[in-house]
Amino acid sequence: MNGDAIALRAHLAHGGLIAYPTESCYGLGCDPRQPHALRRLIAAKGRNAAKGLLLVAADWAQLRPYVAPLPIAGLARMKRSWPGPVTWVVPASRRCPALLTGGRSTVAVRVTAHPGAARLCRTLGMALVSTSANKSGRKPAQTAAECRRIFGSRVCVLDGRIGTRRRPSTLIDLATGKILRP
Repeated sequence: MNGDAIALRAHLAHGGLIAYPTESCYGLGCDPRQPHALRRLIAAKGRNAAKGLLLVAADWAQLRPYVAPLPIAGLARMKRSWPGPVTWVVPASRRCPALLTGGRSTVAVRVTAHPGAARLCRTLGMALVSTSANKSGRKPAQTAAECRRIFGSRVCVLDGRIGTRRRPSTLIDLATGKILRP
């Protein structure tokens, strides 16, 4: 791991927030294992904590600690849609922080198709919280400069290009198959 990656890992381990390019916009993220970071992220966005947060990862193994055991058919369905812009709402493991779930028994997870976001998760060796980089109810940031203007020095902004997708990821409830967000 290079010096930048080591510094970024230390930043996240101490509750730091990051903004990074994803498929459709800049994402605002943190280490999902850090309750202080989750609270800081929710406050920075002005987001209702009851909405919960989603996790993005480079592969299924990074998401596994946050997800309860799944039926084989359900897991296969998820994996067929990944990597890609499909987020699945699945049963949360007992270890999954309530700030991620919004106090529900489910958590939203995605294996990203964005090469930069996937590389970031691989380099850090973990899933990241991924919510749009914006104040709640506002348009998501499309550039690093917008992220810096919105969040200032409270967030470490990683330069890069967002993907070509125009909409947020599709959100599907694994238990019911219902599309929650087209």
